[in-house]
Amino acid sequence: MSRKIIIDTDPGQDDAVAILLALASPEELDVLGIVAVAGNVGLHHNANNALKIVELSGRTDVPVYAGYSRPMRRHLVTAEHVHGDTGLNGPDLPEPTIKLQSQHGVDYIIDTIMQAEPGTITLCTLGPLTNIAMALVKEPAIAERIEEIVMMGGACFEGGNITPCAEFNIYVDPEAADVVMRCGAPITILPLDVTHMIQSTPPRLDAIKALASKTGDAVHAMLTFSETFDLNKYGWDGAPLHDPTVIAYLLKPDLFEWRHCNVTVETASELTVGMTVVDYWHVTGRAYNANYVRSGDADGFYTLLTERLARLP
Repeated sequence: MSRKIIIDTDPGQDDAVAILLALASPEELDVLGIVAVAGNVGLHHNANNALKIVELSGRTDVPVYAGYSRPMRRHLVTAEHVHGDTGLNGPDLPEPTIKLQSQHGVDYIIDTIMQAEPGTITLCTLGPLTNIAMALVKEPAIAERIEEIVMMGGACFEGGNITPCAEFNIYVDPEAADVVMRCGAPITILPLDVTHMIQSTPPRLDAIKALASKTGDAVHAMLTFSETFDLNKYGWDGAPLHDPTVIAYLLKPDLFEWRHCNVTVETASELTVGMTVVDYWHVTGRAYNANYVRSGDADGFYTLLTERLARLP
């Protein structure tokens, strides 16, 4: 039976690839809806990009909602320097013909979880956690009804990618991340520690290009655009591919290794705000609240990704 998921996202080239991977896997994943949040760029572009990606996939049955346009307490920080002015620079995707749903994305999340059988809906978060935190604040009862929250966010051993110790998704709205980490729902975190291993090297990108499809061409164009920043920063053979690890974890968890531990978010320090403080070695005695993924099989990941993208138009 396929797992019911809601994707909360700020697309973003890597978000786009994650969404496509999920939509290409209907046997395992039933994508109930996609909710946009402000993050990589502003909410307007992110929501529009989500519509474009759904159209590209041919899965126009999947509804798209818009959530919050700013973090809970802070001014929005964006990443046009990585993703381009639209958030999805690279491919030339047409303006979508499908439209956003009229319901607010956070109300959609709450209603869907409250109306479903408890423990049957997984939230896949690919951006800042504003929408999820606001849903938990507005209707705390959803926490015990969520099957799992699987998030791309945070870092420990690899340091940060927006500050020396903070990963972008957590840094943009650390108060939201703090709410989510304290909510009591089962949580799995795919941090920079694993995504830095999942590098889109030229041979892996060539395999996607060789699909010779509209989707393959678009993904190749996305990743060759967005990787330029990271290649210059890290000097590696390929750029990390972050958000699709969330979907890959749901499809093939045996690609990854993790540890159950405590993860706390720093919200006060000027130097370390947005840092995920990971008690990986269990030195604090704080209660475990997350499965923290430390490593992954990059070859297995790209084999899965390329095979699934081949199913799309």
